[in-house]
Amino acid sequence: MLREGQVRIPSGCAISGFINKKGVRVSGTDIINSIAVMKERGNGLGGGFAAYGIYPDRKDWYAFHLFFDDINAKEDTEHFLNQNFEILESEVIPTRKVSSIQNAPIVWRYFVKPLEKRLRDTEKTEEDFVVDSVMFINSRIEGAYVFSSGKNMGAFKGVGYPEDIGEFFRIDEYRAYIWTAHSRFPTNTPGWWGGAHPFTLLDWSIVHNGEISSYGTNYRYLEMFGYKCTLRTDTEVMAYLFDLLLRKHKLPVEIATKALAAPFWSVIDRQSEQEREKLKAIRAVYQSCLVNGPFSIILGFSNGILALNDRIKLRPLVAAQKGDFVYVASEESAIREICKDPEKVWMPKGGEAVYVTLDEGVIV
Repeated sequence: MLREGQVRIPSGCAISGFINKKGVRVSGTDIINSIAVMKERGNGLGGGFAAYGIYPDRKDWYAFHLFFDDINAKEDTEHFLNQNFEILESEVIPTRKVSSIQNAPIVWRYFVKPLEKRLRDTEKTEEDFVVDSVMFINSRIEGAYVFSSGKNMGAFKGVGYPEDIGEFFRIDEYRAYIWTAHSRFPTNTPGWWGGAHPFTLLDWSIVHNGEISSYGTNYRYLEMFGYKCTLRTDTEVMAYLFDLLLRKHKLPVEIATKALAAPFWSVIDRQSEQEREKLKAIRAVYQSCLVNGPFSIILGFSNGILALNDRIKLRPLVAAQKGDFVYVASEESAIREICKDPEKVWMPKGGEAVYVTLDEGVIV
């Protein structure tokens, strides 16, 4: 039987997510039910979730979630962490036995802060130090993969249907004010635990439906800034691009989305002179950040979510709102499964962002 990686099958995938703008935390049951409705868009080779607000009693500590292939990888990682971080807690991530989940790696989490001496020695900001440490572990310690590294948030993912991954990681027991989810259909990359979505860095998390044909250009550009793409999948570059543009370059969200999903030149030429010059400047400076290929994504971060299509909308994306909740998903059915009577439902245009932050409205 042909397996993923032996034959190319056009990507399907499903994504879903929602935010409570007041920061009210809700159980993970809804996000499991939402993504499970779109089961036909996946095939059991990958599923995962990102959740924000799940560690309120340790909100000032970075929560490192890791996969280990074996105990040697765990010991090597802990040696590195002890040299560079204060460790508040080290524990296994609680799981349940699920018959369909086989050959799971060791899943562990650490709550850490960079040692002050190491920050002084390296002269790096705390966030840059954490990013460098994640890159070091993922590229230099064999059999160890940091798949989540933010504060008061966490990713949970693996090989399986998302509802089974949710059961495995006991997602229903967590409470969060932002939830995102992904169900994977095979594209060009192997089905393995580290390759499932979401992809994260610090508090950024990405779930993605589609395929990034500009991956080579994007990752070579990112490597100029010290990022290392080690997880054998095209989507990884998106998490790093948002970190680069929003955190390091401090671009407004509007500019960052125009860099990643830039308007066509024919569209730019029809704008006012001021807008035309701005868009031309964005394309000139950030041409290597342009993401080509079909995609719809949901970016999660500590203060909100951003949903975005490619500029000609080759992948579906639907949004809805009811009260303090805003929902985005690949299909309207996934929203109505957990929000029976939304006040507003709309389909964002290609390259048009849905940007929602805590205590603010929807900005399209």
